[in-house]
Amino acid sequence: MAVLRTVRFPDRRAGALAQTDRTVSLPMTISRRRLVVAAALAAAAGFTACAAPAAQGGKAARPGKSWPGAGPITLIVPFAAGGEVDAMARLIGRKLSERLRQCVVVDNVPGAGGVLGVSKAVKSPADGYTLLMGSDGPVGIAQLLSSSVRYDTQRDLVPVGLVAVAPVVAVARPGLPAHHLQELIALARSRPGALSYATVGAGSLPHLAMEMLQERARVRMIHVPYRGSAQILSEVMGGQVDVGMLAAASATPLVRQKKLVGLGVTSAQRIEALPGVMGFGEVPELKGFELNAWSGLFAPAGTPEAVVARLSSELVQVLQMPEVRKALEEGGVTPGDGSAAEFAGFLSREKASYAQIVKSANMLGE
Repeated sequence: MAVLRTVRFPDRRAGALAQTDRTVSLPMTISRRRLVVAAALAAAAGFTACAAPAAQGGKAARPGKSWPGAGPITLIVPFAAGGEVDAMARLIGRKLSERLRQCVVVDNVPGAGGVLGVSKAVKSPADGYTLLMGSDGPVGIAQLLSSSVRYDTQRDLVPVGLVAVAPVVAVARPGLPAHHLQELIALARSRPGALSYATVGAGSLPHLAMEMLQERARVRMIHVPYRGSAQILSEVMGGQVDVGMLAAASATPLVRQKKLVGLGVTSAQRIEALPGVMGFGEVPELKGFELNAWSGLFAPAGTPEAVVARLSSELVQVLQMPEVRKALEEGGVTPGDGSAAEFAGFLSREKASYAQIVKSANMLGE
């Protein structure tokens, strides 16, 4: 059996990096869900668990030797500990560690909306010992919006497998005279430029979703960017902003508890976790609308094909585990299939969609 040990990562980041961090720890009402609780408790103490490999003389195998060797695999998460992407990384990292009999260490590198973490990953050795838990914002959208983003994810990263997909949920502040998406659109038309909506940052996927909605429905609302979902929840529940765009894992428990009104989910149809909340695609003006958040596993470009194939194969097996599927689905997330080939096709389609929205909404340079 694998032996578990813990590795501590003290947070030495401060100043500018801390100020640009867009993911913060979730309130207890959110983190009670199985997936987030396990990650939040481990993250709060700065620890992650991993399975020790079989003894191989205590030296890490590098290119030219058998992979995986005795050295740890670093899994970079481009956001702070405690958020949704971090929770998935810790869940998947633990299961990969058990299957590979190899220590998988989560390294949180927050800052600049995830760009700093992705930048670190693309500069890492392509030897199979550094992986990235990437997501839509820093991997799919960032380079479309700013020339200061130096990496090209199609050139600099190799897709290993899609981990999870989930819609963004639009929620209303208490007292807003709108109980579903069609009522929100009607209200926005009657009050041009008066309603506000909050996202985790300019150029984020929730921001793109609302720009797409406004263009198709021909309404205009004020965008208020925040650094994380906890801030959005506080402001929406306090009535400071009218609408919050939140990850399904954050919004689902509060909508179910009727603490927030679910206006819509950014998918073509309703989702099983929130059957009473309409899909954006159900609105006549938004027919065919679908824009989902996602997380996936990547390796630096140049990583040996055999290593990528092994990782992809193991990820497929992990995502088929009943306990993993249950943990993800309870958070309103749909597990991916883990296949590298399917993930590559998915990324190509998503990036084309992002580019179209950015162009039509004139978001370049935000």
